[in-house]
Amino acid sequence: MNAAAAFFYLFAGVTVASAFMVVTSRNPVHSVLFLILAFVNAAGLFLLLGAEFLAMLLIVVYVGAVAVLFLFVVMMLDVDFAEFRQGFIDYLPVGALIGLVFLTELLLVVGAWIIDPQIVRTPVAAIPANLSNTAALGQVLYTQYVYYFQAAGLVLLVAMIGAIVLTLRDRPGVKRQDITAQNARTKATAMEVRKVPSHAGLPEETAP
Repeated sequence: MNAAAAFFYLFAGVTVASAFMVVTSRNPVHSVLFLILAFVNAAGLFLLLGAEFLAMLLIVVYVGAVAVLFLFVVMMLDVDFAEFRQGFIDYLPVGALIGLVFLTELLLVVGAWIIDPQIVRTPVAAIPANLSNTAALGQVLYTQYVYYFQAAGLVLLVAMIGAIVLTLRDRPGVKRQDITAQNARTKATAMEVRKVPSHAGLPEETAP
């Protein structure tokens, strides 16, 4: 077994174990930490495949932004997990059936799995020498898979708009910015000039 295959099994094993701990951990903070560990090891797998850009993207975007955001949200929100556990018995048969299907698939995969020392091979479609990894990925995304890429972007855009609409609350008594009213203000409506006699203040009814 060469070094590349050894690192592959190391990263893959830690990734699977971390993903299992994400699901089984009772503490949500621990789950997010195991999720970060799974992302880091998945980035190692991308490095073995020669996809350095995807590895750095996984670290910067998912670990540096998404997973850390999950961690802060979980730590700041006072989530009542006892309420989430209500009705667990009602959904237990459906969950057991889905878990049995997943277990059967895993057993079929593991049963037919053969340890291959050459698990990390040269990619079938070799990257041209004059293109970097990032340029090659962009060439594939924006030529062969451009429609799927745009469709995924539209789905994410609709999901973002839906999340904003669902969480937007119009609470009474909260001042909101009105850009139209701000742009329509003039000197006459924005300020009032008063002549105040010397050694005399404003009348009480007009004082702010």
